This record gives sequence, C-alpha cells and structure tokens, in this order.
Amino acid sequence: MRRTPNSMTRHIRLRRHAGFTMVELIIVMVLIGILGAVGMSMFFDRKGYDAEAFAEQSRAMLRYAQKLAVGQNRMVYVQFEEDRIALCYENSMPCAPAAQVHAPGGSASGADAACGTSAWYCLARPSGIEYSTSLPFNQISFDALGRPDNPSSKDEFAGFSVEINGDGSSRSVGVTLETGYV
Repeated sequence: MRRTPNSMTRHIRLRRHAGFTMVELIIVMVLIGILGAVGMSMFFDRKGYDAEAFAEQSRAMLRYAQKLAVGQNRMVYVQFEEDRIALCYENSMPCAPAAQVHAPGGSASGADAACGTSAWYCLARPSGIEYSTSLPFNQISFDALGRPDNPSSKDEFAGFSVEINGDGSSRSVGVTLETGYV
C-alpha cells in the first residue's frame, strides 16, 4: 500500500511528539532533588546505623561464643571492656594472645586499634556509641552445654543484657538465664 503525502505528514508529526515535555522533566528533577536531600541527610548522621550494626554484631558474637563452647566442649569467655567486646578461651583480662578466639571468617570486620590483631574475634566500639551492661561484671562465659555464667562472681547468673546507645534510642542485646538464648 502506498502512502499519500497527507498520511506521511501525520506520521512525521506523531514522531515529533513522542518525547517528554519540559514540565514532565522539571517535575522529575524536583522529585529526584527532594529524594536526594532526604537520602543524603541520613548519611551525615551515622550514629543510628553504627549503633544498630554494633548491636547486631554483638548478638552474632554472643551466639558464636555459645556455639563455639558447645562445639569444642570448652569454656568460652565474652569480655566487655570500655572500648571493645572480645572472645577468649581463658578467664583472664586482658586476654592472652594464645587464648584469643579466632574470628570465624579469618578476620574480624569490627577490629581496629582497640583490638590489635584482626584475626582475633574482637569488636571495637564505634566512636559516638556507648554501651553499658546490666550487671557490674565485665565478662560472661558459656560452658560446654551452652549455658551462660558469670565467672567473676559467686552469685547465681540471672541473665545479662547490654544497652547500646548512639542516636538517642537504645538497643538491647540480652542473654537469658539457663538457656543462654541471645
């Protein structure tokens, strides 16, 4: 079928109007700007992200300590110091290098100058983040059955929690009595 000159002009006219209008482009640019401003403000205050990450890494460290104690049929100690949380095979503060628990992946992601070697399963407290323990002792242990205990006190273990603060809100990491559930 042959096209007439009139149908060709209509076809060309339709092709010209297939793009975006200036108003549509401006609206999209304004929306991207608003979303960018809201998104960028989240990156300037990292305390909330750091506190949440520190809480999750602390939970993972406590779970690993419990599973390691059961798996290796030996005591594993979790030490809570001012600038770090670390795992050790001995009831000594600070942990001797020979008694340091190695990180499961070969190196600890949260290690820095507070932890020394990166092979040790040690979690350094990020700057701007504070944490406190529910009891006045600075370490707990897991026995070969995965039960938590307080090695520095003769009192019966009644559970344990760590409160982590960094952005005005509190995150809790707890270990329950007898079961050791983290």
